[in-house]
Amino acid sequence: MSEKIFEVQYKPRDVFKPFHNRTTRFAILAAHRRAGKTVATLNDLIKRTVTDGRPDGRYAYIAPFYQQAKQVAWDYAKKFAAPLTQSVSESELSINLVTGGRIRLYGADNPDALRGIYLDGVVLDEVADMRISVWPEVIRPALTDRQGWATWIGTPKGHDAFYEQLQRANYDPNWFSAVLKSSETGILDPDELKAAKAEMTEAQFAQEFECSFEAAIVGAIYGDDMGKARDSGRVGKVPYDPTVPVETYWDLGVGDATSIWFIQQVAQEVRVIDFYEASGAGLDHYAKILSERGYAYGRHVAPHDIAVRELGTGKSRLETAASLGIKFDIAPKLSLEDGISAGKMLIPRCWFALEKCKPGIEALTHYRRDFDDKRKTFRPTPIHDWSSHAADAWRYCATSLRAVARADDKFKDMRQSRRDWRS
Repeated sequence: MSEKIFEVQYKPRDVFKPFHNRTTRFAILAAHRRAGKTVATLNDLIKRTVTDGRPDGRYAYIAPFYQQAKQVAWDYAKKFAAPLTQSVSESELSINLVTGGRIRLYGADNPDALRGIYLDGVVLDEVADMRISVWPEVIRPALTDRQGWATWIGTPKGHDAFYEQLQRANYDPNWFSAVLKSSETGILDPDELKAAKAEMTEAQFAQEFECSFEAAIVGAIYGDDMGKARDSGRVGKVPYDPTVPVETYWDLGVGDATSIWFIQQVAQEVRVIDFYEASGAGLDHYAKILSERGYAYGRHVAPHDIAVRELGTGKSRLETAASLGIKFDIAPKLSLEDGISAGKMLIPRCWFALEKCKPGIEALTHYRRDFDDKRKTFRPTPIHDWSSHAADAWRYCATSLRAVARADDKFKDMRQSRRDWRS
């Protein structure tokens, strides 16, 4: 029986041909805006769903948000897979191909929808906008059973997990990597690029069109402050001192992530020793986490809505937490702008433990406002994405910290203490 040939409506651009011809299991592409990376990787996904030869194959395209996946990729997926399509589910955003494989679209904002499934291949679009834990905790394990493949694509947003993986991929034979700059691909009209450059800041153009990871994240709220913390050596080794109580500051999610900062105050210095974030878990889970950390705790601080009673139980989460041994103080109810201002003022006083706080540090660095092209200014409300929960918990920390009147004699010589940390 002769093999059936299917013709799709896709002609790859020259810059993507090395990607399509790769033999590695993993790939990562940093590409400028309007390069066509979503179309290229979707077609690669469709092709591999067919050529992998697995009649029960399961493949996924994942965007930072479910609605984003639907708006950006769903029509493309249906269009290019049409010659191979057996059936389509609009409610699940899934396509069953005649070869037996299935392609489904997901959002990284709902990682629980991905837990427990297996994947033979996956495309992660705009990885820099996803919560850092989605890859190691959810997606990578889903590829393990059947040794599935993965492709990361995106546009730079500073030295984040996407940047770090690109650096590792340059030396890892299991990874294909490429950086596609507008000045090198020839895809966009030179006059259009010139016009865009005239209307954008230097940092915006460098990031969006020249794939610069060095440019500051456009619209970043705490980016400069965190950069100064790194440059001054305040991000690194910060030990836990059992003689100083640990205070925790929370953003309690309802149906999404809960973030917790763990800090110790020593004179006017704030030591940020730990960070934890999870989603889809009850307060009993977080009570267990506190216990497992083994710290000597002082205050636990949560936002004011923890005191709201739930209709189903008639109890507030404040009461539920108390029954689990967590007695919360309520953070001051300030405006978003006042809270952000307090957050910025707090960072210069802080030392961050890099290893334990890495997801939180990345969230603070990434937290940003979107640019309003019509008004040529940044929108007042920050973008709600994976970084928002850690940033909100940071606001509650900043507005709740009590000033310390005098330094403890034990910590008068701070400079010597800091040298000790680095030894």
